[in-house]
Amino acid sequence: VQLQASGGGLVQAGGSLRLSCAASRRLLGINAMGWYRQAPGNQRELVATITSGGSTNYADSVKGRFTISRDNAKNTVYLQMNSVKPEDTAVYYCNLLWGKYNYWGQGTQVTVSS
Repeated sequence: VQLQASGGGLVQAGGSLRLSCAASRRLLGINAMGWYRQAPGNQRELVATITSGGSTNYADSVKGRFTISRDNAKNTVYLQMNSVKPEDTAVYYCNLLWGKYNYWGQGTQVTVSS
């Protein structure tokens, strides 16, 4: 499975951005898609995940500002980022956990200017 992420870019603090990640094939059965991010000098960290059943999980730092959603018919997961902050600046990676397999997208840069 290949994951193609898009939607990153430069945004001012307080603004919004939406990331998308499409899987290259239909995802059958139980799975979880999500977003992680990695800022320079930091470890990769969880941002949000969503299961095939719609259950969501968020990092405390983005709760109330980011919303993860998915369109199972399009095999796509989205991350709506509102009220962004400079500390949200990072490379954002799409992730798919499917059975015993863990897939990663290529990453998309998000830069928030103050």
